[in-house]
Amino acid sequence: MHRERMDRIRQMKHGRQVARPASREQTFSSVDSALSAVKTPPSMFEDHLQKSLADLDARHLRRSLRVSGLPTGPLVRFADRALHNFASNDYLGLAAHPEVIAAALEATRQFGAGTGASRLLTGTQTPHHDLEEKLASFKNTAAALVFANGYAASTGALQALAGKDDVVLLDKLSHACLVDGARLSGATLRPFHHNDTNHLEHHLRWAREKHPQARIFIVTESVFSMDGDTAPLRDIVELKDRHGAVLMLDEAHGTGVLGGGGRGLADQLGLSHRIEVQMGTLGKALGSSGGYIAGSRALIDFLLNRARGFIFSTAAPASTAAAASAALEICAGPEGDRRRARLRELAALFDQVPPAAIHPVIIGKEEDTLRASDQLAQLGFHVPAIRPPTVPQGTSRLRVSLSAAHDPDTVRTLAAALRAITNAPASDNPDTVCPVCGAALISEKCKVVCRSATCGYRIVFNCSEF
Repeated sequence: MHRERMDRIRQMKHGRQVARPASREQTFSSVDSALSAVKTPPSMFEDHLQKSLADLDARHLRRSLRVSGLPTGPLVRFADRALHNFASNDYLGLAAHPEVIAAALEATRQFGAGTGASRLLTGTQTPHHDLEEKLASFKNTAAALVFANGYAASTGALQALAGKDDVVLLDKLSHACLVDGARLSGATLRPFHHNDTNHLEHHLRWAREKHPQARIFIVTESVFSMDGDTAPLRDIVELKDRHGAVLMLDEAHGTGVLGGGGRGLADQLGLSHRIEVQMGTLGKALGSSGGYIAGSRALIDFLLNRARGFIFSTAAPASTAAAASAALEICAGPEGDRRRARLRELAALFDQVPPAAIHPVIIGKEEDTLRASDQLAQLGFHVPAIRPPTVPQGTSRLRVSLSAAHDPDTVRTLAAALRAITNAPASDNPDTVCPVCGAALISEKCKVVCRSATCGYRIVFNCSEF
């Protein structure tokens, strides 16, 4: 300040006009004026959003949330109307199991509603530690690590394990969380054709030739979420061993459904000990929430220190860990075996028996798939339309998720309705046709009846749920 004052005095001595420095108010005023001249009007941003939504509408790809007032189970209620729920991944029907709920409530009473921070900051609460011990035993591995959700487990593990000098070979239909994890790792990413081991072997040879110093990771699912088919796991493991690669297997839709005690496809085929990274979720067949990685002690210790999805996330509440532990005990025991047997019986009611609990009905066009979903809703079934980007363009489908909580008569009726809808010509009439005689079906309160007076086909629902 003193130097500036002396400069002004010297300028005045030489007859120069000295400009007084602008006040703070004048400075801010001029800045605001300049910003207002170039600022994008809020309406332009809003117009962009509205145009983007209109584009999704035009392509039959817009989604919206619907509120259901029922607990997770075989029914949902939308706009005061109950529908049979065939969208949930609660494959064993454990989300509303009394023992699972009781475990969550008791953990909430003991440990509160939240954890407050990352487990590395506040420590691991007993339910999380117990769950990881049970998961390691369940998967026959040395250790396990629980993440807040399956997405964090997948992205966190892949981003930590692979680096920019490595190669990730990924099944083309792998879940988005696996794709995102591979991209975040910075590794060279090359997808192989779905379940095509010849194409995978071609990529393995390419990787060894072009990236001789790289670590090679093969990433696939045991049961694919939108197709319901299983990976050729035995062949993949053989290729992995032959080329010195590391395999990460996502058992999200196999856990609880396949293998001894529901341990997954790897257990069913006797391959668990040959798979380096085993991943799964707690929010599907295990009826709770979260994701896990199981493997060697060194793997888990490494992820504990390097997986950003674990390090920088507030831990899931103790209640979800306790619920998953209770569900895991049921899943691995006699009751779990009975529920899996029931699930197989329900799957057998479809023309093509799904290997797990997912039965896709591929229709093709988005608008046709939405129409079929609406027709099923008129009949009392919630089977959502699955459209791009979840599935490839031109393969929109109805995805039926079976649960041990479903009633066999309801599943049998749904199977018949699916055959009628997918074989019938497109129509603006929301009613579908009777699977017995081909006449129109009429939706009434608490029931669906055949229009034909001689047929007698009808579906009657529990009116107390409507």
